[in-house]
Amino acid sequence: MIAILFIPVLYAGMFLWAFWDPYANMNDLPVAIVDLDNGAEMDGEQLALGKELSKKLIDSKQFDFMKVSKADAEKGLENEDYYVVIEIPENFSEHATTLLDAEPEKLTIVYKPNEGFNFLSAQIGETAMDRIRAEVNEQVASTYAEKLFDSITEMGNGFGEAADGAGELHDGAAKLSTGADELKGYLETLASSTVTLADGSQKLAQGANDAAKGANELNKGLGTLSKGSKDLLTGAQKASTGASGLKDAIAQYTEGVGQLTASYGQIAQKEKEFGGAVSKLNEKSAELNTAASQIAKGSTNLGAGIAQLSESLAPVLASLPEEQQEGLNAALNQVKQGSAELSGGMQQLTAGTGALSAGTGELNGAADQLAGAHNQALAGLQKLEGSSAALREGAGAIASGTGELSSGIAQLSEGITSAQKGSSDLATGLNSLTEGTGTLKTGTDTLASKSQELAEGSATLADGVVKLDEGTLTLKEKLAEANETASEVNPTDKTYGMVGAPVDVEKEGINHVPNYGTGFAPYFLSLGLFVGALLLSIVFPLVEPAIKPTGAFKWFASKVSVLAIVGLLQALIAAGIVKFALGMETINTPMFLLTAIITSYTFIALVQMCVSILSDAGRFVAILVLILQLTTSAGTFPLELIPAPLQIFNTLLPMTYSVQAFKGAISTGNMSFLWTNNGILIGFMVAFLAITFGYFAILYKKKFSKETVEA
Repeated sequence: MIAILFIPVLYAGMFLWAFWDPYANMNDLPVAIVDLDNGAEMDGEQLALGKELSKKLIDSKQFDFMKVSKADAEKGLENEDYYVVIEIPENFSEHATTLLDAEPEKLTIVYKPNEGFNFLSAQIGETAMDRIRAEVNEQVASTYAEKLFDSITEMGNGFGEAADGAGELHDGAAKLSTGADELKGYLETLASSTVTLADGSQKLAQGANDAAKGANELNKGLGTLSKGSKDLLTGAQKASTGASGLKDAIAQYTEGVGQLTASYGQIAQKEKEFGGAVSKLNEKSAELNTAASQIAKGSTNLGAGIAQLSESLAPVLASLPEEQQEGLNAALNQVKQGSAELSGGMQQLTAGTGALSAGTGELNGAADQLAGAHNQALAGLQKLEGSSAALREGAGAIASGTGELSSGIAQLSEGITSAQKGSSDLATGLNSLTEGTGTLKTGTDTLASKSQELAEGSATLADGVVKLDEGTLTLKEKLAEANETASEVNPTDKTYGMVGAPVDVEKEGINHVPNYGTGFAPYFLSLGLFVGALLLSIVFPLVEPAIKPTGAFKWFASKVSVLAIVGLLQALIAAGIVKFALGMETINTPMFLLTAIITSYTFIALVQMCVSILSDAGRFVAILVLILQLTTSAGTFPLELIPAPLQIFNTLLPMTYSVQAFKGAISTGNMSFLWTNNGILIGFMVAFLAITFGYFAILYKKKFSKETVEA
């Protein structure tokens, strides 16, 4: 019976003693460290994170860390020399340098537990790995933070340089604003000039039309002149032939000399007028050729200027709304087309005026020759008229002069033919010029209209450039502020540590439980007291009376009184050893002892009921109840973590309430909660005792009352 008194303390005390504070001996748990890290270089500094981590783990003494080779670690893990192997890979430090890469690599620590050797050690190792990972994260993050703040400093310097650049950009924007204003003025001038150009092109078209008409008339006149020169040539040839018979017909010839002199006077007058007209024609054709060349050159320059203007305005057009872009582009295309047509017409005009100039030059030369021949003839006639004696000699001179006259007239005829051809080309070119000037007029009208729109758009451009100037000034100021702010960042080791571990967890729990033993005490005390009650039923007869009972109640009371004494001693011994021998802290020691007594009585009443009624089968039922209570009382894991079908039994069995009552007395100090659970235990106890008493009453009536009656 004495041994039975110590059964609860053997269960509860031994379990609690063994698991009182297992984490206090973690430094005896062998763990192997395999450092394969090759190190790496980061910004010119050598990183050896694996070596640093190994040293920090060994110095921490959280476990019995041992640095070994990979082969020894694997062999030791298989031979159960180590519970856990921590392997640091070769690229551990190298991965730490990939933060800014396109695909950064995480740092990996290989954790190898021997779960078959001891599962809980593996779980403890996982918890330790979480701490190690946090420490590595802090260390790496601190390193990153140091580099980050260095980059911030460099970035601040960059902000300063950018501010200087923004200042230059502001100066450039100011110049751009000035240029935009000038461009606006130029475009306004262009708009007004295109109006003048349109008016000039209209006058040019009218003049070209008039010139074409004059060229046609000139061509007709030159045709008539060509015919007359041919007749003159025929006459000269006849005169040359008749000169040989001049001597024989001297009398007749002398008589006709006067008439010939008069005729030559008229011819001289006409030749003089013809020569003046030809000279004037030659001058005008030269002027026309020069003007046409200048106009052609101007049209070419105009085309080049328009192309250059189009290229210069391309960035401006790109910044305008789409509708304005389409309008301005259409206007520029029309201007380009008109300029091209003008250039083509002026090239034809230049070619025609060149041909005309050449023809009039030849005509002028022929006229000079004709005038010279006529002068010579006139001089001869005057000599003939003045001296009949020299008539014969003059006749020879006439024969010679008429030969020269015939040659000069032939040249005159050829010049007139060339002039006629040139005037024909001139007429054709002027007709083409007339058509081109019409197209030019249409293009210049469109150019005038669109250049006005362009001038209006340049005003919008000028406003935008002003805003750009203001924006660059703001950018410069903000960059300067950013530079100043960045220069105020002066990180220290504490700053790096703050970045690496910005959050500290402050535990402010309630109802503090100092160790595993204290936390598991309600569960193991309940288990020990139940096992004590169960073993008590083996050594103490719960039904058979020592002597013949005189009544059912006395019989029942004789059994309960013994059980009560044993249960009281079991509870006090178990609770006392746990409290004073193991040093468990309790919020309310008297209530702790009272709860142990109530729990002991409740479990004894339960076992007494089962064994009294069912005998040995009752012990089996009690064991089943114990198993259900161990799994459903929430003494270890929270109730929500066990399977739902088992949760049903939680409120139906007394150990649930004994565990909660012990927690109230040991840790929480919630007296209301404590008394509620103790009250439920007392209710269970009373119910079990009542059922047992009923069984004793029935058994007594059935067994002993019949014997009394027979006696």
